[in-house]
Amino acid sequence: MSLSACAELSRCFAAAAFAKPNSGKFNATAVTSLVVRSPIVRDGAFLSVSRSRKASRIVAEASQGLTYRDAGVDIDAGSELVRRIAKMAPGIGGFGGLFPLGDSYLVAGTDGVGTKLMLAFETGIHDTIGIDLVAMSVNDIVTSGAKPLFFLDYFATGHLDVDVAEKVVKGIVDGCKQSDCVLLGGETAEMPGLYKEGEYDLSGCAVGIVKKDSVINGSNIVAGDVIIGLPSSGVHSNGFSLVRRVLAQSGLSLKDQLPGSNITIAEALLAPTVIYVKQVLDLISEGGVKGIAHITGGGFTDNIPRVFPEGLGALIYDGSWEVPAVFKWLQEAGKIEDSEMRRTFNMGVGMILVVSPEAANRILENRGQTDKYYRIGEIINGKGVTFS
Repeated sequence: MSLSACAELSRCFAAAAFAKPNSGKFNATAVTSLVVRSPIVRDGAFLSVSRSRKASRIVAEASQGLTYRDAGVDIDAGSELVRRIAKMAPGIGGFGGLFPLGDSYLVAGTDGVGTKLMLAFETGIHDTIGIDLVAMSVNDIVTSGAKPLFFLDYFATGHLDVDVAEKVVKGIVDGCKQSDCVLLGGETAEMPGLYKEGEYDLSGCAVGIVKKDSVINGSNIVAGDVIIGLPSSGVHSNGFSLVRRVLAQSGLSLKDQLPGSNITIAEALLAPTVIYVKQVLDLISEGGVKGIAHITGGGFTDNIPRVFPEGLGALIYDGSWEVPAVFKWLQEAGKIEDSEMRRTFNMGVGMILVVSPEAANRILENRGQTDKYYRIGEIINGKGVTFS
């Protein structure tokens, strides 16, 4: 579910099972989660459940460097909520929830697009926000190696504008086509008095499938493995409360040209989230992929450590990929520290794969002219994410 108060709460409950927190490696400054790292067997069945919390709200003085935490989000309250839920449904965490089905697992994920919706309201551009909605869920479940099967959406508004809703659903259909999955159904809720005129909210759920012996879970990652980055289209669908605060402080409007670019700020910010499903499944089919992380709320700092075992860390090479102009502008206009940028935004890399050195060489040597893969780092002994 995505909430208009710009706190995004996402959860998948598969079944009651016991799981361990990920040893404190998952810094809960922007995303709070317990992560299931290995198969959990109960009554002969594998059970894995996920829940994540991504939140943002910005209140800051114009003279100060902006931060995500300055938004006023009570991270401790978010952590406490997850702790309480874990008591009621032990075994939560991960990018998607896994449920056993014969020789396979169903993998499910749910999400929204947060306050990126507010830019759609302001610009009147509604035909791509549905792509974002699909992307946020299918990109999560593909991290387990799952092929998306179907998607369900929820559209809520105070007064139904059929033309606007049709444009939104068109984007959802486009996203499902890109993911090679089916829009199976959804819900349209008209609730007068709950939303402002012209506003709506979106959430969605994707379900995929993967063979039990083909699950990607990071358990076989070792020091020396290579981190491959897949480029993003821009900000994607998180951090928009900070984005909007920077925009307001900058004195520019959505119609103005993005500094350092030949497109408008609106075009840069509303660029649809890249759907990585086909690209990632193709790379998995070639072998050597050990772990995958979707870089959303929490950025590099919190998402990358979710994929490798305890005792390992990531060394990221500064300058090893192209950082889009929108991030350079956000950092300069908002006076945002490097560390804050890295734990809030994807910085131009929307998905990372941890692969063997041999697979890394093959991927980089065989990439086509239109393929953009970056060798952005390596796995090291230690913990967390280090930049060099």
